[in-house]
Amino acid sequence: HCEEMRNITNIFKSLFSSCLSGGSRCLVLITVGLGLICVLLLVFIILQHNTITAERDLIKSYKNTAEEFNQTINSLQDNYTDLMTEKHQLQNNFNSLMFMYKKNLCGSGWFFMPTHAKNWSDSRQYCRERGADLIIINTEEKLVSSFTTNIVWIGLSDTENEGNMKWVDNSPLKQGFWVEGEPNNLGDIEDCVDLNPERPILNNWNDLSCSYEIHSICEK
Repeated sequence: HCEEMRNITNIFKSLFSSCLSGGSRCLVLITVGLGLICVLLLVFIILQHNTITAERDLIKSYKNTAEEFNQTINSLQDNYTDLMTEKHQLQNNFNSLMFMYKKNLCGSGWFFMPTHAKNWSDSRQYCRERGADLIIINTEEKLVSSFTTNIVWIGLSDTENEGNMKWVDNSPLKQGFWVEGEPNNLGDIEDCVDLNPERPILNNWNDLSCSYEIHSICEK
């Protein structure tokens, strides 16, 4: 459109130059030509306005689509978080049930896992309120790594006398299944013992601060 306007302007410049000596007839032609230029300018402005409006509407549409997409992503993330929380809860319940089932088959009492993480004292209290106590592991046959995927408290500590590990029934520790370098009483605050099932089955005990909140295993 701009190129056409320049061509028409040049034509009328030439006509104006040639008609300076031509009298009123040339002036009429020039007037008509100028009117035509105004019409073309108006058409050009309208076309530009329509183009800009269309581009603005397209940008607005893209923006709305992006906002809807972000809302969808946020909603999916919230749903994923809820589903993962529910999955972990179901997994803990399943592990607890399987633990009890397998141990009952062996006829050696029964076990259960609280569904919520607690510190060592609260974990023991939870067990005792249900007629049980934190698990005592005094033989290889009683290792429980295959029954849980969580790091768990066991019924062993040296809270009464540092370095003198005792079970919750006050019996002394005779055989331990420690991670290499443990127990080390890091920071002079590690008095309770946890079991990490991701470690080798004969080397998965670790001393830990009793205030940490992790899962546990109760034995009845």
